[in-house]
Amino acid sequence: MGKKSGRVLLVDDDEDVLHAARLFLKQHVETIHIEKSPQTIPALLKNESYDVILLDMNFTRDVSSGSEGFYWLNKILEIDHSAVVILITAYGDVQMAVRAIKEGATDFILKPWQNEKLLATLSAALNLRWSLVEVDSLRSRQKQLSADLDKPFHNFIGISSAMQQIFATIQKVSKTEANVLILGENGTGKELVARELHRQSPRTNEVFISVDIGSISETLFESELFGHVKGAFTDARENRAGRFEIASGGTLFLDEIGNLPLHLQAKLLTVLEKRRVIRLGTNKPIPIDVRLVCATNMSIQEMVTEKKFRQDLLYRINTVEINLPPLRERLEDIPLLVEHFLEIYSKKYKKSIMRASPTALKKLQKYNWPGNVRELLHTIERVVIMSDSEILQPSDFFFSAPETKEEYITFENYNLEEAEKVLIRKAISKHGGNISQAAKELGLTRTSLYRRLEKYGL
Repeated sequence: MGKKSGRVLLVDDDEDVLHAARLFLKQHVETIHIEKSPQTIPALLKNESYDVILLDMNFTRDVSSGSEGFYWLNKILEIDHSAVVILITAYGDVQMAVRAIKEGATDFILKPWQNEKLLATLSAALNLRWSLVEVDSLRSRQKQLSADLDKPFHNFIGISSAMQQIFATIQKVSKTEANVLILGENGTGKELVARELHRQSPRTNEVFISVDIGSISETLFESELFGHVKGAFTDARENRAGRFEIASGGTLFLDEIGNLPLHLQAKLLTVLEKRRVIRLGTNKPIPIDVRLVCATNMSIQEMVTEKKFRQDLLYRINTVEINLPPLRERLEDIPLLVEHFLEIYSKKYKKSIMRASPTALKKLQKYNWPGNVRELLHTIERVVIMSDSEILQPSDFFFSAPETKEEYITFENYNLEEAEKVLIRKAISKHGGNISQAAKELGLTRTSLYRRLEKYGL
Protein backbone atom coordinates (compact mmCIF):
# COMPACT_ATOMS: atom_id res chain seq x y z
CA MET A 1 0.00 0.00 0.00
CA GLY A 2 3.07 2.28 0.07
CA LYS A 3 2.95 5.26 2.46
CA LYS A 4 0.68 4.65 5.44
CA SER A 5 -2.71 6.29 4.99
CA GLY A 6 -6.33 5.68 5.85
CA ARG A 7 -8.38 5.35 9.04
CA VAL A 8 -9.77 1.87 9.68
CA LEU A 9 -12.26 0.54 12.26
CA LEU A 10 -12.40 -3.21 13.02
CA VAL A 11 -15.39 -4.57 14.98
CA ASP A 12 -15.19 -8.22 16.06
CA ASP A 13 -16.07 -10.02 19.32
CA ASP A 14 -12.98 -12.26 19.07
CA GLU A 15 -10.19 -10.49 20.98
CA ASP A 16 -7.50 -12.65 19.35
CA VAL A 17 -8.70 -11.56 15.91
CA LEU A 18 -8.78 -7.91 17.01
CA HIS A 19 -5.24 -7.83 18.32
CA ALA A 20 -3.77 -9.90 15.47
CA ALA A 21 -5.41 -7.63 12.88
CA ARG A 22 -4.30 -4.51 14.75
CA LEU A 23 -0.66 -5.66 14.89
CA PHE A 24 -0.68 -6.40 11.17
CA LEU A 25 -2.67 -3.39 9.88
CA LYS A 26 -0.91 -0.70 11.94
CA GLN A 27 2.12 -1.33 9.70
CA HIS A 28 0.07 -0.34 6.64
CA VAL A 29 -2.57 2.22 7.65
CA GLU A 30 -2.40 5.56 9.45
CA THR A 31 -4.96 4.64 12.14
CA ILE A 32 -6.52 1.34 13.20
CA HIS A 33 -9.22 1.31 15.90
CA ILE A 34 -10.55 -1.96 17.30
CA GLU A 35 -13.87 -2.54 19.09
CA LYS A 36 -15.32 -5.71 20.57
CA SER A 37 -18.98 -4.64 20.69
CA PRO A 38 -20.96 -3.38 17.68
CA GLN A 39 -23.13 -1.34 20.10
CA THR A 40 -20.37 1.30 20.14
CA ILE A 41 -20.61 1.89 16.37
CA PRO A 42 -23.13 4.82 16.36
CA ALA A 43 -21.13 6.81 18.95
CA LEU A 44 -17.85 6.11 17.14
CA LEU A 45 -19.22 7.26 13.77
CA LYS A 46 -20.60 10.44 15.35
CA ASN A 47 -17.21 11.54 16.63
CA GLU A 48 -14.75 9.90 14.24
CA SER A 49 -14.35 9.51 10.50
CA TYR A 50 -13.28 6.14 9.11
CA ASP A 51 -12.27 5.35 5.58
CA VAL A 52 -13.02 1.63 5.89
CA ILE A 53 -14.96 -0.40 8.45
CA LEU A 54 -14.15 -4.11 8.86
CA LEU A 55 -17.27 -5.67 10.42
CA ASP A 56 -17.71 -9.20 11.74
CA MET A 57 -20.87 -10.91 10.43
CA ASN A 58 -21.53 -12.99 13.56
CA PHE A 59 -21.47 -11.99 17.21
CA THR A 60 -22.07 -14.05 20.35
CA ARG A 61 -25.88 -13.75 20.23
CA ASP A 62 -26.02 -15.17 16.71
CA VAL A 63 -23.19 -17.50 15.85
CA SER A 64 -23.64 -18.33 12.17
CA SER A 65 -26.61 -16.69 10.39
CA GLY A 66 -24.94 -13.33 9.84
CA SER A 67 -28.11 -11.44 10.77
CA GLU A 68 -26.29 -9.22 13.31
CA GLY A 69 -23.72 -8.32 10.67
CA PHE A 70 -26.43 -7.33 8.21
CA TYR A 71 -28.20 -5.29 10.92
CA TRP A 72 -25.05 -3.30 11.73
CA LEU A 73 -24.19 -2.93 8.05
CA ASN A 74 -27.55 -1.22 7.48
CA LYS A 75 -27.12 0.90 10.62
CA ILE A 76 -23.68 2.10 9.44
CA LEU A 77 -25.02 3.02 6.00
CA GLU A 78 -27.90 4.94 7.63
CA ILE A 79 -25.37 7.05 9.53
CA ASP A 80 -22.94 7.50 6.61
CA HIS A 81 -24.31 6.69 3.16
CA SER A 82 -20.80 6.72 1.67
CA ALA A 83 -19.28 4.36 4.28
CA VAL A 84 -17.11 1.57 2.91
CA VAL A 85 -17.76 -1.69 4.80
CA ILE A 86 -15.99 -5.02 4.43
CA LEU A 87 -17.87 -7.91 6.07
CA ILE A 88 -15.96 -10.74 7.78
CA THR A 89 -17.19 -14.23 8.70
CA ALA A 90 -15.97 -17.71 9.36
CA TYR A 91 -19.20 -19.12 7.93
CA GLY A 92 -19.27 -17.36 4.60
CA ASP A 93 -20.72 -18.75 1.43
CA VAL A 94 -21.54 -17.37 -2.00
CA GLN A 95 -25.19 -16.66 -1.16
CA MET A 96 -24.28 -14.63 1.92
CA ALA A 97 -21.60 -12.76 -0.02
CA VAL A 98 -24.07 -11.82 -2.77
CA ARG A 99 -26.61 -10.60 -0.20
CA ALA A 100 -23.91 -8.54 1.58
CA ILE A 101 -22.96 -6.76 -1.65
CA LYS A 102 -26.62 -6.14 -2.50
CA GLU A 103 -27.18 -4.56 0.91
CA GLY A 104 -24.31 -2.15 0.49
CA ALA A 105 -21.12 -3.93 1.57
CA THR A 106 -18.05 -3.19 -0.49
CA ASP A 107 -16.45 -6.62 -0.15
CA PHE A 108 -16.48 -9.85 1.82
CA ILE A 109 -13.61 -11.82 3.34
CA LEU A 110 -13.43 -15.15 5.22
CA LYS A 111 -11.75 -16.00 8.51
CA PRO A 112 -9.04 -17.09 8.86
CA TRP A 113 -7.78 -14.67 6.22
CA GLN A 114 -4.46 -14.51 4.45
CA ASN A 115 -2.67 -11.25 5.21
CA GLU A 116 -1.95 -10.58 1.54
CA LYS A 117 -5.65 -11.04 0.69
CA LEU A 118 -6.74 -8.78 3.55
CA LEU A 119 -4.26 -6.09 2.52
CA ALA A 120 -5.32 -6.18 -1.14
CA THR A 121 -9.03 -5.98 -0.20
CA LEU A 122 -8.37 -3.12 2.21
CA SER A 123 -6.30 -1.19 -0.35
CA ALA A 124 -9.09 -1.40 -2.94
CA ALA A 125 -11.65 -0.34 -0.33
CA LEU A 126 -9.56 2.71 0.69
CA ASN A 127 -9.30 3.82 -2.93
CA LEU A 128 -13.07 3.46 -3.29
CA ARG A 129 -13.71 5.50 -0.13
CA TRP A 130 -11.49 8.36 -1.29
CA SER A 131 -13.27 8.38 -4.64
CA LEU A 132 -16.69 8.52 -2.92
CA VAL A 133 -15.58 11.39 -0.68
CA GLU A 134 -14.31 13.30 -3.71
CA VAL A 135 -17.57 12.70 -5.59
CA ASP A 136 -19.56 13.92 -2.56
CA SER A 137 -17.45 17.06 -2.38
CA LEU A 138 -17.81 17.69 -6.11
CA ARG A 139 -21.57 17.16 -5.90
CA SER A 140 -21.88 19.72 -3.09
CA ARG A 141 -19.71 22.16 -5.02
CA GLN A 142 -21.75 21.64 -8.17
CA LYS A 143 -25.04 22.37 -6.38
CA GLN A 144 -23.66 25.61 -5.00
CA LEU A 145 -21.99 26.58 -8.28
CA SER A 146 -25.21 26.04 -10.19
CA ALA A 147 -26.92 28.52 -7.88
CA ASP A 148 -24.06 31.01 -8.16
CA LEU A 149 -23.35 30.87 -11.89
CA ASP A 150 -26.49 32.72 -13.00
CA LYS A 151 -24.99 36.16 -12.52
CA PRO A 152 -25.82 38.87 -15.09
CA PHE A 153 -22.36 40.47 -15.27
CA HIS A 154 -18.87 39.15 -14.76
CA ASN A 155 -16.93 42.41 -14.78
CA PHE A 156 -17.37 46.03 -13.82
CA ILE A 157 -16.67 49.30 -15.60
CA GLY A 158 -15.34 52.77 -14.85
CA ILE A 159 -13.11 55.49 -16.24
CA SER A 160 -13.38 57.81 -13.21
CA SER A 161 -10.30 58.37 -11.06
CA ALA A 162 -12.13 56.79 -8.11
CA MET A 163 -12.68 53.56 -10.06
CA GLN A 164 -9.16 53.56 -11.45
CA GLN A 165 -7.89 53.57 -7.87
CA ILE A 166 -10.18 50.64 -7.07
CA PHE A 167 -8.84 48.70 -10.07
CA ALA A 168 -5.24 49.38 -9.00
CA THR A 169 -5.96 48.18 -5.47
CA ILE A 170 -7.59 44.99 -6.75
CA GLN A 171 -4.60 44.28 -8.96
CA LYS A 172 -2.22 44.58 -5.99
CA VAL A 173 -4.31 42.71 -3.44
CA SER A 174 -5.64 39.88 -5.62
CA LYS A 175 -2.22 38.22 -5.92
CA THR A 176 -1.99 37.83 -2.13
CA GLU A 177 -3.89 35.72 0.39
CA ALA A 178 -4.92 38.83 2.37
CA ASN A 179 -8.49 38.93 3.65
CA VAL A 180 -10.40 41.87 2.14
CA LEU A 181 -13.29 43.95 3.48
CA ILE A 182 -15.31 45.81 0.82
CA LEU A 183 -17.28 48.83 2.04
CA GLY A 184 -19.93 50.71 0.09
CA GLU A 185 -23.59 51.57 -0.23
CA ASN A 186 -26.10 49.07 -1.60
CA GLY A 187 -25.81 48.68 -5.35
CA THR A 188 -22.23 49.91 -5.72
CA GLY A 189 -20.91 46.56 -6.96
CA LYS A 190 -19.32 44.96 -3.89
CA GLU A 191 -19.84 41.41 -5.17
CA LEU A 192 -18.33 42.34 -8.54
CA VAL A 193 -15.19 43.50 -6.72
CA ALA A 194 -15.09 40.23 -4.77
CA ARG A 195 -15.40 38.21 -7.99
CA GLU A 196 -12.68 40.27 -9.65
CA LEU A 197 -10.37 39.69 -6.65
CA HIS A 198 -10.96 35.96 -7.14
CA ARG A 199 -10.58 36.08 -10.93
CA GLN A 200 -7.16 37.75 -10.69
CA SER A 201 -5.95 35.55 -7.81
CA PRO A 202 -3.93 32.31 -7.86
CA ARG A 203 -7.21 30.61 -6.86
CA THR A 204 -8.96 31.62 -10.09
CA ASN A 205 -9.42 27.99 -11.20
CA GLU A 206 -11.04 27.05 -7.89
CA VAL A 207 -14.55 27.85 -6.67
CA PHE A 208 -16.00 31.25 -5.75
CA ILE A 209 -18.80 30.88 -3.21
CA SER A 210 -21.04 33.82 -2.29
CA VAL A 211 -23.09 33.93 0.91
CA ASP A 212 -25.58 36.69 1.78
CA ILE A 213 -25.34 36.75 5.57
CA GLY A 214 -28.43 38.98 5.78
CA SER A 215 -30.61 36.32 4.16
CA ILE A 216 -29.61 33.47 6.50
CA SER A 217 -31.59 33.08 9.72
CA GLU A 218 -29.65 32.73 12.97
CA THR A 219 -30.90 29.17 13.43
CA LEU A 220 -29.53 28.09 10.03
CA PHE A 221 -26.27 30.04 10.12
CA GLU A 222 -24.06 27.23 11.46
CA SER A 223 -25.64 24.63 9.18
CA GLU A 224 -25.23 26.82 6.08
CA LEU A 225 -21.65 27.88 6.77
CA PHE A 226 -20.22 24.91 8.66
CA GLY A 227 -22.43 22.04 7.42
CA HIS A 228 -24.28 19.29 9.27
CA VAL A 229 -24.51 15.51 9.47
CA LYS A 230 -27.64 13.46 9.00
CA GLY A 231 -29.88 13.68 12.07
CA ALA A 232 -28.23 16.81 13.49
CA PHE A 233 -31.66 18.46 13.58
CA THR A 234 -35.21 17.68 12.45
CA ASP A 235 -34.79 18.40 8.72
CA ALA A 236 -31.20 17.10 8.42
CA ARG A 237 -31.99 14.13 6.17
CA GLU A 238 -28.47 13.76 4.76
CA ASN A 239 -24.90 14.85 5.37
CA ARG A 240 -24.28 18.31 3.95
CA ALA A 241 -21.09 20.27 3.48
CA GLY A 242 -21.21 23.91 4.60
CA ARG A 243 -20.08 26.88 2.51
CA PHE A 244 -16.62 26.89 4.10
CA GLU A 245 -16.04 23.27 3.06
CA ILE A 246 -17.41 23.85 -0.42
CA ALA A 247 -15.22 26.94 -0.87
CA SER A 248 -12.07 25.23 0.42
CA GLY A 249 -9.25 25.87 -2.02
CA GLY A 250 -11.09 28.87 -3.47
CA THR A 251 -12.67 32.14 -2.32
CA LEU A 252 -15.55 32.61 0.14
CA PHE A 253 -17.47 35.89 -0.12
CA LEU A 254 -19.53 36.84 2.95
CA ASP A 255 -21.84 39.69 1.94
CA GLU A 256 -23.51 41.95 4.53
CA ILE A 257 -21.17 40.75 7.30
CA GLY A 258 -22.41 43.64 9.47
CA ASN A 259 -25.74 41.80 9.92
CA LEU A 260 -24.10 38.97 11.86
CA PRO A 261 -25.17 38.85 15.55
CA LEU A 262 -22.41 38.99 18.18
CA HIS A 263 -22.71 35.36 19.33
CA LEU A 264 -22.34 34.15 15.74
CA GLN A 265 -19.43 36.53 15.18
CA ALA A 266 -17.59 34.59 17.91
CA LYS A 267 -18.18 31.28 16.08
CA LEU A 268 -17.01 32.74 12.78
CA LEU A 269 -13.87 34.10 14.46
CA THR A 270 -13.06 30.67 15.88
CA VAL A 271 -13.29 29.09 12.41
CA LEU A 272 -11.06 31.78 10.89
CA GLU A 273 -8.46 31.43 13.65
CA LYS A 274 -8.34 27.63 13.66
CA ARG A 275 -8.93 27.25 9.89
CA ARG A 276 -11.26 24.34 10.44
CA VAL A 277 -15.00 23.73 10.77
CA ILE A 278 -17.06 21.27 12.78
CA ARG A 279 -20.32 20.18 11.19
CA LEU A 280 -23.45 20.33 13.36
CA GLY A 281 -24.11 16.96 14.97
CA THR A 282 -20.48 15.86 15.22
CA ASN A 283 -17.24 16.76 16.97
CA LYS A 284 -14.94 16.01 14.04
CA PRO A 285 -12.92 19.02 12.85
CA ILE A 286 -12.56 19.46 9.08
CA PRO A 287 -9.62 21.57 7.85
CA ILE A 288 -10.50 24.37 5.42
CA ASP A 289 -8.44 26.59 3.15
CA VAL A 290 -10.35 29.67 1.97
CA ARG A 291 -9.46 33.17 0.86
CA LEU A 292 -12.02 35.32 2.70
CA VAL A 293 -13.64 38.42 1.22
CA CYS A 294 -16.35 40.24 3.20
CA ALA A 295 -18.59 43.22 2.43
CA THR A 296 -21.00 45.52 4.23
CA ASN A 297 -22.95 48.70 3.62
CA MET A 298 -22.85 49.53 7.33
CA SER A 299 -20.42 51.77 9.21
CA ILE A 300 -18.42 48.89 10.66
CA GLN A 301 -16.09 51.10 12.72
CA GLU A 302 -19.07 52.72 14.43
CA MET A 303 -20.49 49.27 15.14
CA VAL A 304 -17.19 48.33 16.85
CA THR A 305 -17.38 51.52 18.94
CA GLU A 306 -20.96 50.69 19.91
CA LYS A 307 -19.98 47.08 20.80
CA LYS A 308 -22.14 45.66 17.99
CA PHE A 309 -19.23 44.18 16.06
CA ARG A 310 -16.20 42.41 17.52
CA GLN A 311 -12.99 44.33 17.05
CA ASP A 312 -10.93 41.12 16.89
CA LEU A 313 -13.15 39.83 14.07
CA LEU A 314 -12.78 43.14 12.21
CA TYR A 315 -8.98 42.84 12.45
CA ARG A 316 -9.26 39.32 11.06
CA ILE A 317 -11.40 40.22 8.02
CA ASN A 318 -9.99 43.59 6.96
CA THR A 319 -6.31 43.10 6.25
CA VAL A 320 -7.14 45.36 3.28
CA GLU A 321 -10.18 47.64 2.96
CA ILE A 322 -11.68 48.67 -0.36
CA ASN A 323 -14.15 51.59 -0.25
CA LEU A 324 -16.49 51.71 -3.25
CA PRO A 325 -17.72 55.18 -4.22
CA PRO A 326 -21.46 55.75 -4.79
CA LEU A 327 -22.54 56.40 -8.38
CA ARG A 328 -23.27 60.08 -7.61
CA GLU A 329 -19.53 60.52 -6.98
CA ARG A 330 -18.50 58.99 -10.32
CA LEU A 331 -20.93 60.61 -12.75
CA GLU A 332 -18.42 60.45 -15.60
CA ASP A 333 -18.89 56.65 -15.59
CA ILE A 334 -22.62 56.87 -16.36
CA PRO A 335 -22.32 57.09 -20.21
CA LEU A 336 -20.06 54.02 -20.26
CA LEU A 337 -22.35 52.07 -17.91
CA VAL A 338 -25.43 53.04 -19.95
CA GLU A 339 -23.76 51.83 -23.15
CA HIS A 340 -22.80 48.56 -21.48
CA PHE A 341 -26.29 47.88 -20.04
CA LEU A 342 -28.00 48.88 -23.31
CA GLU A 343 -25.94 46.34 -25.21
CA ILE A 344 -26.86 43.58 -22.75
CA TYR A 345 -30.60 44.28 -22.56
CA SER A 346 -31.04 45.08 -26.25
CA LYS A 347 -29.76 41.58 -27.00
CA LYS A 348 -31.82 40.02 -24.21
CA TYR A 349 -35.09 41.61 -25.36
CA LYS A 350 -34.23 41.57 -29.09
CA LYS A 351 -34.49 45.36 -29.44
CA SER A 352 -32.56 47.60 -31.85
CA ILE A 353 -31.86 50.38 -29.33
CA MET A 354 -28.47 51.86 -30.23
CA ARG A 355 -27.71 54.53 -27.65
CA ALA A 356 -28.96 57.24 -25.31
CA SER A 357 -29.02 60.79 -26.61
CA PRO A 358 -26.69 63.42 -25.05
CA THR A 359 -29.65 65.14 -23.38
CA ALA A 360 -30.82 61.81 -21.95
CA LEU A 361 -27.33 61.19 -20.55
CA LYS A 362 -27.31 64.67 -18.99
CA LYS A 363 -30.61 63.88 -17.29
CA LEU A 364 -29.15 60.65 -15.94
CA GLN A 365 -26.08 62.50 -14.65
CA LYS A 366 -28.25 64.99 -12.75
CA TYR A 367 -30.10 62.27 -10.87
CA ASN A 368 -28.83 61.32 -7.39
CA TRP A 369 -28.98 57.50 -7.86
CA PRO A 370 -29.72 56.40 -4.27
CA GLY A 371 -29.70 52.80 -5.51
CA ASN A 372 -26.35 53.32 -7.29
CA VAL A 373 -25.28 51.14 -10.24
CA ARG A 374 -27.94 48.52 -9.45
CA GLU A 375 -30.63 51.17 -9.82
CA LEU A 376 -29.12 52.35 -13.11
CA LEU A 377 -29.07 48.75 -14.37
CA HIS A 378 -32.77 48.22 -13.58
CA THR A 379 -33.62 51.63 -15.05
CA ILE A 380 -31.96 50.74 -18.35
CA GLU A 381 -33.66 47.33 -18.43
CA ARG A 382 -37.06 48.93 -17.87
CA VAL A 383 -36.48 51.57 -20.55
CA VAL A 384 -35.33 48.97 -23.09
CA ILE A 385 -38.51 46.96 -22.47
CA MET A 386 -40.80 49.99 -22.80
CA SER A 387 -39.13 52.00 -25.57
CA ASP A 388 -39.72 51.60 -29.31
CA SER A 389 -37.01 54.12 -30.29
CA GLU A 390 -33.48 53.40 -31.44
CA ILE A 391 -32.18 56.45 -29.57
CA LEU A 392 -33.35 57.05 -26.01
CA GLN A 393 -34.53 60.53 -25.09
CA PRO A 394 -34.95 62.27 -21.68
CA SER A 395 -38.69 61.54 -21.82
CA ASP A 396 -37.92 57.81 -21.74
CA PHE A 397 -36.63 58.11 -18.18
CA PHE A 398 -38.88 58.63 -15.15
CA PHE A 399 -37.66 58.94 -11.57
CA SER A 400 -39.75 58.81 -8.43
CA ALA A 401 -37.12 60.65 -6.41
CA PRO A 402 -35.87 64.21 -7.05
CA GLU A 403 -33.65 64.28 -10.15
CA THR A 404 -31.09 66.82 -8.99
CA LYS A 405 -28.57 66.52 -6.26
CA GLU A 406 -29.37 70.05 -5.02
CA GLU A 407 -32.30 70.26 -2.62
CA TYR A 408 -33.29 73.70 -1.37
CA ILE A 409 -34.18 73.80 2.30
CA THR A 410 -36.11 76.75 3.68
CA PHE A 411 -36.33 77.78 7.32
CA GLU A 412 -39.14 79.68 8.98
CA ASN A 413 -36.57 81.49 11.14
CA TYR A 414 -32.86 81.38 11.86
CA ASN A 415 -33.05 79.73 15.27
CA LEU A 416 -30.17 77.20 15.27
CA GLU A 417 -32.10 74.48 17.12
CA GLU A 418 -35.04 74.77 14.71
CA ALA A 419 -32.64 74.66 11.74
CA GLU A 420 -30.97 71.56 13.19
CA LYS A 421 -34.36 69.86 13.59
CA VAL A 422 -35.19 70.54 9.92
CA LEU A 423 -31.82 69.19 8.75
CA ILE A 424 -32.13 66.05 10.86
CA ARG A 425 -35.65 65.35 9.55
CA LYS A 426 -34.49 65.88 5.95
CA ALA A 427 -31.48 63.58 6.36
CA ILE A 428 -33.50 60.80 7.95
CA SER A 429 -36.22 61.10 5.30
CA LYS A 430 -33.66 61.10 2.48
CA HIS A 431 -32.11 57.87 3.73
CA GLY A 432 -35.41 56.13 4.41
CA GLY A 433 -34.98 56.09 8.20
CA ASN A 434 -31.44 54.64 8.08
CA ILE A 435 -29.81 56.28 11.11
CA SER A 436 -26.25 55.29 10.13
CA GLN A 437 -26.46 56.91 6.69
CA ALA A 438 -28.32 59.97 8.01
CA ALA A 439 -25.68 60.46 10.72
CA LYS A 440 -22.89 60.13 8.14
CA GLU A 441 -24.44 62.80 5.91
CA LEU A 442 -24.90 65.14 8.90
CA GLY A 443 -21.30 64.60 9.97
CA LEU A 444 -22.36 62.98 13.26
CA THR A 445 -21.85 59.63 14.94
CA ARG A 446 -24.92 57.43 15.40
CA THR A 447 -24.74 58.07 19.16
CA SER A 448 -24.68 61.85 18.64
CA LEU A 449 -27.65 61.66 16.26
CA TYR A 450 -29.64 59.55 18.73
CA ARG A 451 -28.95 62.14 21.45
CA ARG A 452 -30.32 64.91 19.21
CA LEU A 453 -33.38 62.85 18.29
CA GLU A 454 -34.12 62.37 21.99
CA LYS A 455 -33.39 66.05 22.71
CA TYR A 456 -35.81 67.29 20.05
CA GLY A 457 -38.39 64.54 20.55
CA LEU A 458 -38.05 63.42 16.91
